[in-house]
Amino acid sequence: MRTLWTALLVTGMAGWAAHAETGLQRGKRVVDEALAALGGQAFLNMQNRVETGHIYSSYNDKVSGMAMDALYTTYLPRPDPPEPGFLGVRVRDARGRKPEDIVLKKQEDIILYTDGTGYEVTFRGARPLADTVIQQFKIATLHNIFYILRQRLTEPGLVLDARDADFLDNRPVEIVDITDANNDTVTVYFDQLTKLPTRQRYYRKDPIDNSKLEEVSVYAKYRDVGGGVMWPFAIRRERNGEKIFEMYSETVEINQDFKDSMFALPAGLKILKKDK
Repeated sequence: MRTLWTALLVTGMAGWAAHAETGLQRGKRVVDEALAALGGQAFLNMQNRVETGHIYSSYNDKVSGMAMDALYTTYLPRPDPPEPGFLGVRVRDARGRKPEDIVLKKQEDIILYTDGTGYEVTFRGARPLADTVIQQFKIATLHNIFYILRQRLTEPGLVLDARDADFLDNRPVEIVDITDANNDTVTVYFDQLTKLPTRQRYYRKDPIDNSKLEEVSVYAKYRDVGGGVMWPFAIRRERNGEKIFEMYSETVEINQDFKDSMFALPAGLKILKKDK
């Protein structure tokens, strides 16, 4: 009951504040509060991150696979002046092995996204990923709220426009449409009490039949991962209302001593035929 009354009070205050602010003013305030809740300058200064835990793939809302995962992410310097659509991240995804079995210098059984390209690396060599896979990775990254806050906030043409406050899963939320210069929009739901992102939604076209796809991500179980930086340990993704992916992290560490070679193909590695 106390939680409900608190939620109602916060919603009422938010509603009163909404009349005193424009949508753009409220959108900026909500995003600024979220950035502060995530760690502020410490979040903006985060250079890299490694997440280890369990991932679950789903099909027709049924679990179709489970594996251990070690996801390494490093951020590239933002260009000055900022460039719309800049993909400033490299990712190394090592699935199917326990974290203690993953040797960083071993370039096998990984998915690598680096500098606009991508490879599946096995003992046979490096197979370039299909163009559709690379494009999907780029779209997902550019629409990810944590990437937007870390890399895109100063991007020319980026608009933050708040909707009316609402409830999501019995929690009061602020809703902000973040639209870039290409008129691509991601709608983000921020918890009014914690100020943290809890859900996001955007739409994209299916590269096969050009149909409209709804992409939803849900974030929960935030923890301090160092220096006041908050990160979700539970992430769920849905497509057109069906669950397709879940990750439950056991550990998340930031600002590790990553070598550039982690995100590059080793010299002399055989390059295989590209996926279609």
